[in-house]
Amino acid sequence: MTVHGVPEGLAAERVTRRAGGRLIVDGITLAPRPGSTVGLLGPNGSGKSTLLRLLSGVLAPAAGVVTLDGVPLPRLGRRTTARRLAVVDQHATTQVELTVRDVVALGRVPHRRPWSGGTPEDERAIEDALARTSLTDRADQSWHTLSGGERQRAHIARALAQAPRELLLDEPTNHLDIQHQLDLLTLIAGLPVTTVIALHDLNLAAMFCDEILVLKEGRAYAHGTPADVITEPLIAEVYGVRTRVTPPDPADPLDHPSVRFLRS
Repeated sequence: MTVHGVPEGLAAERVTRRAGGRLIVDGITLAPRPGSTVGLLGPNGSGKSTLLRLLSGVLAPAAGVVTLDGVPLPRLGRRTTARRLAVVDQHATTQVELTVRDVVALGRVPHRRPWSGGTPEDERAIEDALARTSLTDRADQSWHTLSGGERQRAHIARALAQAPRELLLDEPTNHLDIQHQLDLLTLIAGLPVTTVIALHDLNLAAMFCDEILVLKEGRAYAHGTPADVITEPLIAEVYGVRTRVTPPDPADPLDHPSVRFLRS
């Protein structure tokens, strides 16, 4: 979407990234509709995590550009970008002894002046993020004593406390049981933000994503709605496995493709 000819929100234009002498991300263009949920699919090594780091500004593209409202990320600066865009990495960790509340409160740092204390707005954002991720009763517990799934939810709460307009998540359902996977993705898909989320589970992507970008060897292999993208031929070509895909019921706008994997 554009406003007066300027792209609105987060956009990547033909971004490329090299590492170890090879292309990790090769000329990918992505401009999510504001408020939509875009899933990144592809096997390990296809470039999903690297693309997310390019979109966040953590990595600089070798070619191409990532923009927010038409402005390249380097021109905006890290602090301004952090007020707009939150990131949940796949393996976020810390050696510092922090409570869950401390971790979530880190999301408010971009909104504070240097050396200033918390505000009532900060406290409301922290409490709301804890409640949304079902961590209120863990707020004063050490982050290091949490299970893997609880740690992941704490980092998602930190991102929510940041009050972003764009949210990037790298396989956030790792370490979560089925109920928390569904609860988390229901929460994320219902947020009034633009979300780009890397996933491995094709059925979860079909259920919760408005659009899907499939990566293969660093390139955009397919891009479209779940019904357009999640097909037996595509899964065989990209993942090398046999499946049976049940297409969505045209009479049910909430229905989605369903994938059943077959033994070789």
